[in-house]
Amino acid sequence: MPTQRSLSTRRGPSTPQKPRTRKRGAVLTAAALLGTATAAAGPATGATAAPNPPAPTRATAQNTPDCSAAYRITQKLDGGTTWRMCWRYDTDAGLTLDRITYQPPGATAPIKVLNSARLAQIHVPYDDGGAEYDDLTGAGFGYGLQNLKPAECPGGTLTTVKVAEVGDVKGLCTTTRTRGHAYRMASDNGSKVWQAQAKDLLVYTVNKVGWYEYITEWRFTADGTIGANVGATGSLSPVDYNATDGRGWPIGKGARGYATSHAHNVFWKLDFGLDGSTKDRIEQFDSAVTAPTGGGGPTVKTTRTVVTKELAGDAKNMRWWRVVSGTGKNADGHARSYEIVPGHTDTHAGRGFTKHDVYFTQSRACEKFASNNIGNCAAGAGDSVDKWVNGETLTQPSVWVNIGFHHIARDEDQQPMPVHWQGFQLAPRDVTAMNPLTPADLASQNGQPDLGS
Repeated sequence: MPTQRSLSTRRGPSTPQKPRTRKRGAVLTAAALLGTATAAAGPATGATAAPNPPAPTRATAQNTPDCSAAYRITQKLDGGTTWRMCWRYDTDAGLTLDRITYQPPGATAPIKVLNSARLAQIHVPYDDGGAEYDDLTGAGFGYGLQNLKPAECPGGTLTTVKVAEVGDVKGLCTTTRTRGHAYRMASDNGSKVWQAQAKDLLVYTVNKVGWYEYITEWRFTADGTIGANVGATGSLSPVDYNATDGRGWPIGKGARGYATSHAHNVFWKLDFGLDGSTKDRIEQFDSAVTAPTGGGGPTVKTTRTVVTKELAGDAKNMRWWRVVSGTGKNADGHARSYEIVPGHTDTHAGRGFTKHDVYFTQSRACEKFASNNIGNCAAGAGDSVDKWVNGETLTQPSVWVNIGFHHIARDEDQQPMPVHWQGFQLAPRDVTAMNPLTPADLASQNGQPDLGS
């Protein structure tokens, strides 16, 4: 049996699992509890659990994802956009989505976007230096998949997942959820208003690690945007109320129990394949503002840098990155791309792999997790993503996104803890020639808008 970490009591009750190959860390599991989600694919609630999917087979039709029906998610949204993808599950990364395609209304075929998208680590260091966890590869994240109640997956489908060494878990939800306005535009003359209310596709699971429960959510919108979010909920660790050295916050009556502050550094790994290309490229954009002189206004100059070598990138004001298709163009002749839009982040400087906000590395099959990597890379390769940025030319980039949250507890975190979210978006940039939801009577207005529209 694997040896538990000496500080594993901070993570809550657990049951060791069968031995598994790891560089370090221990496998901890938790009893199945509640979750949240809804589904549109795979075995429905109460169905017999399907095994992990076999190797991909050739698609039977142009618009069919390359996986069996039990692992296929297809959803047509209001306005006509269709998303298609395959799902799979393992006891390290949890939910993985493969072969994600986006078909705007009116398009004759899907647009390939991502070959693979998944979590790559949840790194949790405590402020007092007394504990530090890699929740995916060191604390049994995948084994903690939770059974979801139908009420947690409103209007959707719950899919049964077979979890190795655990059994069948109704843990995958696919559903649609109303978001509000997709767009609104009032006519310059007359009372005409163009507006649409958006409904998104959500795919999510809940995994319990110690006292925490993580909601891993993927959101797909009708305009082609993809959202990746992790929501942490559950409970504060009841054994961490001794931070009287200024590294915690008083919880409960008076000032006796100080909950220890800690960080949640969440990593995602994205392997693009825009238009099926193996030659995607990375571009970085930076804008510089010059203060006004005389009676003029401030000026802004934006520069583009093609990222040709592996890069550990730092987010800064007016900086952004995009992944550009090596082959595909929209109807206007512009290269298709997806922009990386990070949410709020607390960058944690405690480890080399947490010091940067994005990493672009040359794709390697063994480079699977951002820290405590168990991909069996060659000796000397290092076991974290920062070690893999070594100047190699990018010909097939993998994208790693790091979003941090410094959790200084509060009274409202009990009991249970409200969900706190951290994540990012992938926003389509020139994937289509116009807003894919453009109403028919505005379809001719591509380019400079007509006066008086």
